[in-house]
Amino acid sequence: MFVHPFSGAKVAILCNGTLLTYQRDDKPEIPWPDQWDLPGGGREGDETPEGCAVRETMEEFGLVLDPASFIHKRVYPGQGVNGLDTWFFVAEVAEGLFDQVVFGDEGQRWQVMTVEAFLAMDNAVDRLQHRLREFMDPQR
Repeated sequence: MFVHPFSGAKVAILCNGTLLTYQRDDKPEIPWPDQWDLPGGGREGDETPEGCAVRETMEEFGLVLDPASFIHKRVYPGQGVNGLDTWFFVAEVAEGLFDQVVFGDEGQRWQVMTVEAFLAMDNAVDRLQHRLREFMDPQR
């Protein structure tokens, strides 16, 4: 199966109105240093956008996401690295999944917060706040 080139994928993982987030490392050489972020990252090999989001969630949080939990997906043409497309997903997961987090070696810390709290932060990745707002209120 051919997958149009893309640079990466992010996923907002929701459970009962809460969201899984993490604070990025505070290193000037990385994008969005010290900002609050969502699981995801760069594509590896010929993986699909869904596969990228699933793999990155496993690497960063030790959680196995079932692609069937994805309730929203959208491509953002030309907004990724080197002008490639990037993908944004929203997953709705069962209660108790966040209790299974095993935080990886990327980022300073992780936190489960309300969607509203993430959207109100002034130190979160703004393009992800915008994408999550679009999902929450499609009329925007």
